[in-house]
Amino acid sequence: MTTKRKLIGRLVPCRCFRGEEEQVPKEIFSFERTLEELYLDANQIEELPKQLFNCQALKKLSMPDNDLSNLPTTIASLVNLKELDISKNGIQEFPDNIKCCKGLSVVEASVNPITKLPDGFTQLLNLTQLFLNDAFLEYLPANFGRLSKLRILELRENHLKTMPKSIHRLTQLESCNIFLCFTQLWLDNNSLQSIPGSIGKLRQLRYLDLAKNRIETLDTEISGCEALEDLLLSSNMLQHLPDSIGMLKKLTTLKVDDNQLTSLPNTIGSLSLLEELDCSCNELECLPPTIGYLHSLRTFAADENFLSELPREIGNCKNVTVMSLRSNKLEFLPDEIGQMTKLRVLNLSDNRLKNLPFTFTKLKDLAALWLSDNQSKALIPLQTEAHPETKQKVLTNYMFPQQPRHDEDYQSDSDSFNPTLWEEQRQQRMTVAFDFEDKKEEEDNSGKVEINLKRYPTPYPEDLKNMVKSVQSLVGKSVHPGHGHQHQLSTGTATSAGTNMEHTHLSKEPYEPPWPLPPKEVGHRKICHQPLKPTDNLESPTNPKMPVFARWE
Repeated sequence: MTTKRKLIGRLVPCRCFRGEEEQVPKEIFSFERTLEELYLDANQIEELPKQLFNCQALKKLSMPDNDLSNLPTTIASLVNLKELDISKNGIQEFPDNIKCCKGLSVVEASVNPITKLPDGFTQLLNLTQLFLNDAFLEYLPANFGRLSKLRILELRENHLKTMPKSIHRLTQLESCNIFLCFTQLWLDNNSLQSIPGSIGKLRQLRYLDLAKNRIETLDTEISGCEALEDLLLSSNMLQHLPDSIGMLKKLTTLKVDDNQLTSLPNTIGSLSLLEELDCSCNELECLPPTIGYLHSLRTFAADENFLSELPREIGNCKNVTVMSLRSNKLEFLPDEIGQMTKLRVLNLSDNRLKNLPFTFTKLKDLAALWLSDNQSKALIPLQTEAHPETKQKVLTNYMFPQQPRHDEDYQSDSDSFNPTLWEEQRQQRMTVAFDFEDKKEEEDNSGKVEINLKRYPTPYPEDLKNMVKSVQSLVGKSVHPGHGHQHQLSTGTATSAGTNMEHTHLSKEPYEPPWPLPPKEVGHRKICHQPLKPTDNLESPTNPKMPVFARWE
């Protein structure tokens, strides 16, 4: 009979509906002795009924997406509670007596304006999962390390400025066969300025996200995280990396982009399992030659740095498929880059390259080679040329030599809009030049100048075709192979035999174009379109041997 009553408790989850007067039906509390799971999701509940806390057999209480402003102290009566979900409410703090819920193993409290955790919270020694994303936490309790069974901790989108020193105690119970106390730590998008060296005692930590903080230095004790596979340090204020980072032998992903790094440590070559390395948006002037030891590397990005050359050893990274070196100061590439035969995407835009090494012909799998930001195709044909100084074969095309772009030519969307400059540029684009007579009338009383503009009919394509035929006909009459001697159009040049010079004889029949040609006025001179007579002077006044087909009036 007892088993049956418990079964009924499990099968009676409460899924209430919005708009009802009774947000939590009273019928539920008739099972208060056996009810083990209760779901009150998205019901606009502002206050929990008192009868709820008489359900002492309750093991799972889910009430996210409501309008709760506080968690009552009577929650302490739910001594058998194991899972609590109060996310997406307006709860500002946990009551200190939540420590009475000693069986709690999962707490989901994300998206609440919680500013701090009470000391009693650290007495939930059975807690294995804690989610406090998108809250207002500024610090954690000093004895937070007491949560020794914690397996998952998510603290994204908070206002944390420091971590408690006791955090290293989360792994002290390894000697008591507590397996994997800490595997993932999410601290991205906070205001952390430093990470305590005690974090190195998290021996089982595999994923550490510290992106988007204000971290200036990384403690050398980070080497203690010997199981670490993913280390994300993007968007911080790091100026250097410790040499001890080379001791993270299991590291597969390292992201240090958007920092202030001026160099990478030589020990980075010890990361033999590293598959992804992103050091873009820093102040790097060179790469260490030990980068050639990263034989597992598949993706490498070093955009927006000050690299002027690449080490020859980079050719040993033969498994790289994607490499981006955009916006640097590269003037040449080493021949060894031809050894990276698995390379499929290579971005070299916005550099100062004059050509590419001939060894690029070995990159048979290359599917995209970006040489410019406004390149229309992923691959553009390359031609072989001899280097002007070394006489060695190099590859080039019309995009070389590269020109360093100017910042004013590539303004980002966040740049302020300058309406004055835009209007000046628009006026320049709209400028049109017209030919008009030199004779201008005096300014009238209004101060305006009257300009006489004339528009003539534009020939249509059919007329253009007729013009071509007429010109061809004229040429045919001037050069006729059937006569005894050949007339030449230009008598200022030698004949094919190089011994005879002849003047051009025009046909006596005047040429009549098939369309009317009004006189074209340019300045004060007029071009005559009337047919020339045999008596007209056909010689240029400056060059008597050069015939002219129109004369100025």
